Amino acid sequence: MSDIADAASGPVLERDGARATIRLNRPKHLNRLQAEDLGELVKLFDRIEADPAIRVLVLTGTGRAFSAGYDLNSVAERAVSASEQQSAGSAFEAVVNRLEDLGVPTICRLNGGVYGGSTDLALACDFRIGVDTAEMFMPAARLGLHYYRSGIKRYVTRLGVDNAKRLFLTAQKISAPEMLRIGYLTAMVAVEFLDEEVDKLAGVLAGNAPQAMRGMKRAINEFARGELDEQAADQRHRDSMRGDEIKEGIKAFAEKRPPKFLITPASTASRAPA
Repeated sequence: MSDIADAASGPVLERDGARATIRLNRPKHLNRLQAEDLGELVKLFDRIEADPAIRVLVLTGTGRAFSAGYDLNSVAERAVSASEQQSAGSAFEAVVNRLEDLGVPTICRLNGGVYGGSTDLALACDFRIGVDTAEMFMPAARLGLHYYRSGIKRYVTRLGVDNAKRLFLTAQKISAPEMLRIGYLTAMVAVEFLDEEVDKLAGVLAGNAPQAMRGMKRAINEFARGELDEQAADQRHRDSMRGDEIKEGIKAFAEKRPPKFLITPASTASRAPA
């Protein structure tokens, strides 16, 4: 994947076979997200989920950083406003939660530093592969901001209580090796191997059974939140035992070949929240 900077713009969607890539594209400002980018991201997520040919999403940034988070000027405007408005945090929170609930598996390609709200955006992805020069920084306590509830919950459930406290309460920057140690990074690589590592994982995910992955991802997220819909999870399990995916999977295993999973439009017609 090229990191050659285009003219600054909102998020850019790129397609390559079964893989979709969303690239944050304001490199001069470290891909800081503007208010208009939030709605565009949700539209792109909806497009991806509605397309049965897409089996995996990669989220990344242009240039030397993944993202500097949400534009603080927007937060500042609301802080001094005489009337209460929808907070910048609530709008950003909706985007991050939508990403976490996306039916297709997601990989965050961390091409550099990840700061502020974008640390949660990356954390909402299923996997995070980062360069060994990356760093992360959650400045909420330094800014006097109480972070939104679901973001704190995501930190706690994915990284543990002690790491969540350290990152939120100290507002200290940590390096890529430490990001790997605490489980924030799935894998850490030298920059020259970043695309190879992302491509390898994307290929694995794109080749697996999409309906089975969608259902298991939903169950895993619900388990993590303490909100498991047991009846729905049990029904998905029972359905899978009689479905086309397991027939193809078992047949391919017996024939010693990679499976070729198909997906019907009906299975992507509606989106169940994870």
